[in-house]
This record gives sequence, C-alpha cells and structure tokens, in this order.
Amino acid sequence: MTSSETAETQTSPVKYKRVMLKISGEALMGDQGFGLHPPTVERIAREVKAVHDLGVEICMVIGGGNIFRGLSGSAQGMERTTADYMGMLATVMNALAMQSALEGLGVFTRVISAIRMDEVCEPYIRRRAVRHLEKKRVCIFAAGTGNPYFTTDTAGALRANEMACEAIFKGTKVDGVYDKDPHKFDDAKRYDTVSYDEALAKRLGVMDAAAIALARDNNLPIIVFSLDEPGGFRGILAGEGTYTKVYG
Repeated sequence: MTSSETAETQTSPVKYKRVMLKISGEALMGDQGFGLHPPTVERIAREVKAVHDLGVEICMVIGGGNIFRGLSGSAQGMERTTADYMGMLATVMNALAMQSALEGLGVFTRVISAIRMDEVCEPYIRRRAVRHLEKKRVCIFAAGTGNPYFTTDTAGALRANEMACEAIFKGTKVDGVYDKDPHKFDDAKRYDTVSYDEALAKRLGVMDAAAIALARDNNLPIIVFSLDEPGGFRGILAGEGTYTKVYG
C-alpha cells in the first residue's frame, strides 16, 4: 500500500464502525451450479478486506446453500432437524474457505461456530467474539444459531445484535430491494428506502420474517446491495453507491 493509499484509509469517513455482512452460500459458487469457486471466494474476500482497511470492524454470516440446504433436504423427505444440522455444517465449510481467503490477504480472521467443533474453529462465546472485533479481527459466525428451523438470515440478525453492530449489510445479486424480480421484469421498481413493516407486508424478500422482525425490534438498519459490483461494499461505507436501506 502506498503512502497516499494509507492516508486515504486513515482519513476516509465511514458511517458505520461495526457491521454484519450477510451473504448466501450461493454467492461463493460463482457460475458453477454447486460448491465453492475459489476465484469468487477470493474476490469477495478482497471486498471485505477493502472495508476492513477503512478501520471498520466486520462480522460475517455465510449461508450453506451452495453445498446443502436444509429446507430442500426436508422437502425431499429427509427429517427436517437432520437436514438443518447438515445445512449448518455446510456453513462451517464456507466459513473456513472464507477465512483461508481472508488470511491469505493478511486479514486476521476467526471462525466461530454455534456448534462446538474445537479442532476446527472456536465455540461461540459472546465476550470473546467482541474482543476479537476490538482487535480488528474479522469474525465469521458459522452453524447458524445452532438450532434447527432457523435460517442463516436469522442468525445474521441475532449475531449482529449481540455484537452491537450498527447495520446489517445483505449482499445479493441485485443493487437493492425491488417490488419484483428485476431479472424477469423490465418494469421492476427499486426502492431507495423501505420500512421493516412494508418489507414484511409485501414479502419483498429482503431477509426472512424472523430476521426482519429482530432487526426492527432493535432498530438495526438493513442495507441491501449488490455483491457483484466491484468496490460496492466499500463504496457504501464511504457514502457512495446504489443500495436500499430498510429501517424505521
């Protein structure tokens, strides 16, 4: 990093000092239909590093749908609780992949699991996780809430509140919340802002209902943006870019 880049990092104003980044497991598979795509994982890791370089403390929750989705397994006849636990294990695999990519870029990272697996990652202890953030380590929370019947969206909202995050950043394939799928409808309307209650009433697909309600009850804004836009995550922290803010 040059001296001018260092100066920019030190002086760039950011609106939020501690954030939760929630992304789907599918975001890690690139153009593949399944699994992990290492170049895509590294690209996302670079986006996270760019925000980390601004001095922002970062939590992450990554879904597991690129490997196994509990609800789909249940729909195919598998017992729901077993399917959900398998989905939780998939999130741990994704978290470890992201940890490897981030540490390859020089960003100290901890994977923290709601299910104990001490040889692989740390157990979730709130005060220890907060201390990691204070030491500028990225904390990736894996295995959801540790309970079946809860999604990683809900886990993201829960951990964001427990970690006293100032916002949840939901990385998606589109640059905000639309009234219908913009990939299918040319007349889809993007919202600049939308209330929690409107997102719930219109089923806008921001996050699942439990996650939105948890954010609403704790006045935690949700920022929906495109993870595919280079520099988008960093740009929003610096007050630029296109996104939808869910609040109020």
